[in-house]
Amino acid sequence: MSFPLYVAFVWHQHQPLYKSPIAGKYLLPWVRLHGVKDYLDLVLTLEKFPKLHQTVNLVPSLITQLEDYIYGRAFDHYLELTLTPVGRMDRFQKLFVIERFFDAYHRHMVEPYPRYAQLLEQKNHFGVIWCLENWNENDYSDLLAWYNLTWIDPLFREIDPQIQAWFQKGRNFNLSDRQRIYAKQRDILAQILPQHHKMQKSGQLEIITSPYTHPIMPLLADSKSARVAVPDMMLPGIRFRWESDINLHLDKAKQIYQDHFRSLPRGLWPSEQSVSPAILPDIAKQGFQWLCSDEGVLGWSLGNYFHRNEHGHVSDPHILYQPYSLETIHGNLAIVFRDHRLSDLIGFSYSSMTPAAATRDLCDHLKAIHAQWQNDPERQNSSHPDRPWLVTIALDGENCWEYYPQDGKAFLETLYGQLSQEESIKLVTVSEFIDQFPPVDKIPPHQLHSGSWIDSNFTTWIGDPVKNRAWDLLAEARQVLANHPEATQANNPEVWEHLFAAEGSDWFWWLGAGHSSSLDHVFDQLFREHLQALYRALNEAIPASLLYPLEPHDIPTNQRPESFIHPMINGKVDWQDWQGAARIEVSAMRGSMHQSSIVQRLWYGLDHFHFYLRLDFASFFSREILPTLHLCWFYPEQSHYNSPVAIAGLPDVPPLNYLFHHHHKIELSSQTITLEQAIQGYQWQGIFNQAKMGLDECLELSLPWGDLMANPGSAIRLVIFLSVDGLFQVSLPEYTTIPIDVP
Repeated sequence: MSFPLYVAFVWHQHQPLYKSPIAGKYLLPWVRLHGVKDYLDLVLTLEKFPKLHQTVNLVPSLITQLEDYIYGRAFDHYLELTLTPVGRMDRFQKLFVIERFFDAYHRHMVEPYPRYAQLLEQKNHFGVIWCLENWNENDYSDLLAWYNLTWIDPLFREIDPQIQAWFQKGRNFNLSDRQRIYAKQRDILAQILPQHHKMQKSGQLEIITSPYTHPIMPLLADSKSARVAVPDMMLPGIRFRWESDINLHLDKAKQIYQDHFRSLPRGLWPSEQSVSPAILPDIAKQGFQWLCSDEGVLGWSLGNYFHRNEHGHVSDPHILYQPYSLETIHGNLAIVFRDHRLSDLIGFSYSSMTPAAATRDLCDHLKAIHAQWQNDPERQNSSHPDRPWLVTIALDGENCWEYYPQDGKAFLETLYGQLSQEESIKLVTVSEFIDQFPPVDKIPPHQLHSGSWIDSNFTTWIGDPVKNRAWDLLAEARQVLANHPEATQANNPEVWEHLFAAEGSDWFWWLGAGHSSSLDHVFDQLFREHLQALYRALNEAIPASLLYPLEPHDIPTNQRPESFIHPMINGKVDWQDWQGAARIEVSAMRGSMHQSSIVQRLWYGLDHFHFYLRLDFASFFSREILPTLHLCWFYPEQSHYNSPVAIAGLPDVPPLNYLFHHHHKIELSSQTITLEQAIQGYQWQGIFNQAKMGLDECLELSLPWGDLMANPGSAIRLVIFLSVDGLFQVSLPEYTTIPIDVP
């Protein structure tokens, strides 16, 4: 019997929880911005091609946040600034706008629009401080408007005259324009869930779900499962074993799904396609019928590691392109495994090709797979010769499109148009295929590999020292909750919501090694805030370890020096002297659990002979009690004696507990500077220095490179903090190293 090649596209739509449980506001805008760019247009484009059926995974944590924006309950800092009259903005707010309102892929989302590109060119050419000193209100208003406009998908620009008018206007936007742009964003957001529901009812979409806050379920069941793929992995000190939490996440996911789609989900996207034998009974018990994972997990499960030829065609396609059955005590589950390479071609490669070339390449791959099926000797000799193959293409449905021209619109329309005409290829939902062709081959449940779609292991979320420390903090908090049996989901839902949030995978993704961005500190903060809120909801004391970042976070690249400076060291505020220096708003980086810092702003810069530092004090700073400033230096590329800095109350957290080689001690009361160098036995020895200081409107310091072990081209790290009467007060910026490259 002749069959077409069945293809199941599965789009994964996910955002972590961005709402701060302490501030009560969203710290990042990505639900709103991806909501107007990536979720609705994907299914509206598909709707134009009714022959094509697909599967979409809407993660519950995304759905709940979309609701917050739709009903006006969500305000992120970017949105608040968008709706603020420019004349009422203070200096820090303007700095934030200059630095963060170009957060988009410049090639496709900034440079095509002359006014937006002009503002970016001014920032890049003249620097942030120049913009701050020279931009007028209209410049800021246009930047605020364009940032919100460029995230609106091209599809809506074509069909909405109001959006077209804004793009044609180009400049001279006012507050009223920005308010209407936000109203349009909410209109688009409000259509996302109803459109998905409509297309599911028509049969063109299958909507599936994930565990509530996107946790790595195998690690919830047992953190030791990480050693299946990496036997010598260093695990957290406290073994995390709360399999019962899996049921809670799945139950919550089903409730949210049923509220919006008036049915129960059949399919489950395990977070990061992470699976293990331990989670299968819970998934089956909750009534799910199928789940998906990656080809690497299948290869490890069967001991059949897939290889590809020079054309990218997989070895043993009959093994990869079929569903499997998993037996559990609560019934059987079907599982499909994605073609890793085809998924990555869409996610990472086709954006650099023309829509026609990318479409031709993908269709050629699919037709070649169908030809393999037709000529496959294994199929002819098997006991099931008349079974078709299912190719599963599964990937993030939001993160790749900004790298495509027109946000992928032309590619998807070209691809869907071609697939609609291909008689040998049929796009189906996963459930449609399984209903017609139930799995016949089985994977013994105990044989299912414990791994994810990233390298078939869990090293992205556990094993690194910082990630392990986070798991320890989570395990401690989970045990404290277990010690309060009276705190049920019925009478204390708040504490459980914070637990679920802290169990999400995204915090562990950004902590430690592996992934990094200029916003790592936000994910660190949100993770700790949810655990803090958990303790508070139980009336338990918050552990001190939750008040400090889990790791020092690098100063973002937009806070590095732009050019050499040569300031006059006199303690006078002179913007020209420090133009080209790096600037860090200290007060803005401090967590809401902490008191305000007496230092409002920190500047640092350099030339061939000196390192320069300036501190701007807060308006409430009292000159009656002057602090001591400590500059602690270490040299990651050099070997020598290092010592700890002995200050009372110094938190035992990195980087304050590092060992340092040099220590500048600046007494503001006497305006004296001493320099110590570490010697044998963790001791310090005073050495000569030629540093200069000026203290008046601000504090300015000039530190010669010759006083330090600063070889040209070497790397130095600086940690700064204040003490009063020998007692630690605050680090500047908070618990962070300042990376310095010696010229």
